[in-house]
Amino acid sequence: MLAYLIRRLFAVVVMLLVIILVTFGIFFLIPKWVGVDPATYFIGKQADPASLEGIRKKMGLDDPVLIQFGKFLWGLVAGRDYANGVDVTHCAAPCFGYSFRSEQAVWPILTDRLPVTLGLAAGAVFIWVLVGVGTGVVSALRRGSALDRGLMTVALAGVSLPIYFTGMLAAAVVVFKFHWIDGQYVELSESPTGWFGGMLLPWVTLAFLYAAMYARMTRATMLEILGEDYIRTARAKGLREPVVIGKHAMRSTMTPILTILGMDLGALVGGAILTETTFSLPGLGQAAVKAISDKDFPVILGITLIAAMAVVLANLVVDLLYAVIDPRVRLS
Repeated sequence: MLAYLIRRLFAVVVMLLVIILVTFGIFFLIPKWVGVDPATYFIGKQADPASLEGIRKKMGLDDPVLIQFGKFLWGLVAGRDYANGVDVTHCAAPCFGYSFRSEQAVWPILTDRLPVTLGLAAGAVFIWVLVGVGTGVVSALRRGSALDRGLMTVALAGVSLPIYFTGMLAAAVVVFKFHWIDGQYVELSESPTGWFGGMLLPWVTLAFLYAAMYARMTRATMLEILGEDYIRTARAKGLREPVVIGKHAMRSTMTPILTILGMDLGALVGGAILTETTFSLPGLGQAAVKAISDKDFPVILGITLIAAMAVVLANLVVDLLYAVIDPRVRLS
């Protein structure tokens, strides 16, 4: 198990380095290829040449690209100093640079919004895994019944309807029509109940989409596994049905579920843009929309790297869970 863990950690480090290299190249090479000076996004296109040159020197934009990448990579682990004449501004690690618009360090901007996205992702994941997997198992065990057809119809609707439609519909009914909850986001430290009320609709809306996909996948996988020889053998040996389903069938069913869960969880941490925009949640998704409209490259770069790292780390957790569920993985 230790050797398997070391191999996976080494692969994660290499993957993160490649992601950082590619992402940095996209955001700082392409503007130069199309003739756009990133310094103009910092102080505007109408600035005088002396001011632009000062910004380039302060932000290190006048260095060769490889030098810029080396400084950026070093800043992630040890921080970085930005010099402007006699003034020196230190950016503590992990340093993603400074926003072109607010002139604030990118990392504090992202960490202020990250808890909102993490809270959204955690609550939605809990709901959709519980409801989606449970619904899929029930449908598989009641194959062809009215309950099976009804659950799969709801699942089909969940996959088909976009988040902004179900989100606005849920808000119109729950918040504005019946006034069951306030629906306004507040910080957890200010009011736990208010925070829960503000996150409930986003959780349910986001979970409805994913739970529908997980229900359909769980049902299909469970039906395939229930026809396997070892399931028939377990039943022939006289094992009770809950033991057959819970211990044998579910263990094999969870393998593909864990695969897509790693990808989905990582993508959510990167920013559930539609959900956060629909419910006005101050998370990474909303920050990404604003940064794109403002052409704020350092903020976009920071959010992109966080999203990529979240996907890589989530898949690392999934790989480790594979080794727990199936011992053949760690022995291969």
